[in-house]
Amino acid sequence: MLETLMAFPPATLLAFLAGALVLNLTPGSDVLFAIASGLQGGPKAGIAAGLGVGIGGIFHTCATAFGLAALVAAHPGTLDLVRWAGAAYLLWIAVKSWRAVVVPPESVGGALLPRDAFRRGVITNVLNPKVALFMLAYLPQFTDPAIGPLWQQMLILGGIVFTGGTLITMGYGASAGWLGTRLARRMGVLNKVAALLFGGLAARLALD
Repeated sequence: MLETLMAFPPATLLAFLAGALVLNLTPGSDVLFAIASGLQGGPKAGIAAGLGVGIGGIFHTCATAFGLAALVAAHPGTLDLVRWAGAAYLLWIAVKSWRAVVVPPESVGGALLPRDAFRRGVITNVLNPKVALFMLAYLPQFTDPAIGPLWQQMLILGGIVFTGGTLITMGYGASAGWLGTRLARRMGVLNKVAALLFGGLAARLALD
């Protein structure tokens, strides 16, 4: 694997890193999910959500490398099933968040446990077919059979994307948690805000 990494032309690797950085810095569904989790559960929950999203990304990287993503993309019915399952899961989280009891200021940060935020992050990312399609479209552009086994190249490139993305998403989640902890002392609507974000993500996934 290390030999394959060292075989990448520097120009190709730099172009890939630049694209991955722009992708990761642009707020998307993963970032919004981490922000909503941070608002609801505090900095630790936001960090855990970002980490969960990154772990879920490993699934998509492996699926792309070993051909599962291509198989799913070739069968629109399967892709639709995955998309609707993901939307239903996010909607379920939104309903739970909306109905959640507002915690007192001294207990802020405990409304959503980090382990629950982590689990939600993994499931949400795995059930998002847009991630699989993006990986399927983006990674092969930077591969070359002359460099080494294609599956190794895609694992390396996917690992780079999701390592950077995980760190950035965790940062967004932590920042939202820090802000939410302070806002919660003045207003009791953070669960409602989180619910609207989760609901919006569900609608976006279902309609795209």
